[in-house]
Amino acid sequence: MKEIVFATNNMHKLQEVRSILGDRVTLLSLQDIGCDVDIPETGRTLQENAGIKSKYVFERYRMNCFADDSGLEVEALGGEPGVYSARYSGSRDMAKNIQHLLEKLDGQTNRMACFKTVISLILDGREYLFEGKIEGRIIHEKIGDKGFGYDPIFVPDGYSKTFAEMDPEEKNAISHRAIAVANLTDFLFTL
Repeated sequence: MKEIVFATNNMHKLQEVRSILGDRVTLLSLQDIGCDVDIPETGRTLQENAGIKSKYVFERYRMNCFADDSGLEVEALGGEPGVYSARYSGSRDMAKNIQHLLEKLDGQTNRMACFKTVISLILDGREYLFEGKIEGRIIHEKIGDKGFGYDPIFVPDGYSKTFAEMDPEEKNAISHRAIAVANLTDFLFTL
C-alpha cells in the first residue's frame, strides 16, 4: 500500500502521524482528497468516533483510510473528559478545556491519567481497530509550548516533563498516538 487517507482536518495530528510514518506510505489528508466537511463526532466512545470518520470517507470517496479519536482519561474524575476531551468546557477552546480540567481537579491528590488513541482503519471495506495508551499524571499548571491539546499538563510515567516540553521526536516515540500508529503500520506492512 502506497497511499492512504488520514481522515482529519487537524494539522497537528497530521504532522505528528506523518513524522511517525516517515516515507513508508503517502499520507493524504481530507483536504488532499477534496473533503472539506467537518465530520461530526457523535459517538459515545473513542472507537465509535474513529469509526464514524473512517467509514464516512470510505463510503463517499472509496479510498482506503483511517481515522483516530483520542481522549484524556483522569482517574479521579471517573475517566473524564474521555470522548469529550476536545470540548470538555463546552467549547473547542483548549485553554478553556485545560482550565476546566484543572478546576475540577483542584484539591485532588490522585492526579493519575492516561491518554488513549483508537484508530479505525477501513481497508477494502473492512474495519480494523488499533489502540494506543500511555499512563501519566496531570500537573497543577501548564508547562511547555510544544504539542497541542492537554500536552502542557500531562507528564507521562517515567518522565519529568510534560508532552509540551518534549521535542516532537521524543513525544512521537512514546505517545498514545505513536503506539496506535505503530500497531497500524505493523498491520499494514505485514499484508
